[in-house]
Amino acid sequence: MSAKFEGKVVLVAGGTGGLGRAVALAFLAEGAKVVVTYRKQEEFDALTSAAGTNGSRLEGNTVDVTDEAAVRQLIEKIVARHRRMDVMVNTVGGYAGGTKLWELETKVFDQMLALNLRSVYALARAAVRAMVKEGHGAIVNVAAKAAFDHGAGAAAYAASKSAAVALMDSLAADLKDSGVRVNTILPSIIDTVVNRKAMPKADFAKWPKPEDIARVILFLCGDDAKVIHGAAIPVYGDS
Repeated sequence: MSAKFEGKVVLVAGGTGGLGRAVALAFLAEGAKVVVTYRKQEEFDALTSAAGTNGSRLEGNTVDVTDEAAVRQLIEKIVARHRRMDVMVNTVGGYAGGTKLWELETKVFDQMLALNLRSVYALARAAVRAMVKEGHGAIVNVAAKAAFDHGAGAAAYAASKSAAVALMDSLAADLKDSGVRVNTILPSIIDTVVNRKAMPKADFAKWPKPEDIARVILFLCGDDAKVIHGAAIPVYGDS
């Protein structure tokens, strides 16, 4: 086993979801201690089982990552227990589409802002405070191709993802010379069970795989990517 992240402490928000699970498993395979947030116990149990012997380095917390106080308490807990937090990856997000802006329910707009933007704000805000004290760290947020490709029927989703990219860009500028790096990745439709069920007639072969995206995220968080800061990197596959 390689161990590029041995001794490192990694927080993967949404770490039991379609992409988050792949990210958590990839970090575990590289020797990291991984803390995930999750909402469903059965999903965390499945992740623990998939981790095998690496599961001894896996921790889970049921946290609403749109709740700033809860996120702050989680990161304080991680730092108190492990004396460090080296990486934070946010894979939390949601999608609502197929509705014209003037027909969109305001509650759906608010949901998109909460899942795709407020979660980024709460997690990055708390993580940066811990990382700056140590003088090092890596943050990666998962936005979407829709942050730049604003299709019909997806105004709320596209707006929330675009805002998340802008937030990360500004944060990267804030953190210049701090030792903490911030980057964004931009997936198209990811090849997950949920997306296959939602679009059963699509060509799944063209969708980027969670495991392939996870490898990009690990690269961005590692020493080999020390010169990459403030980037928004497309991971579209063939789509």
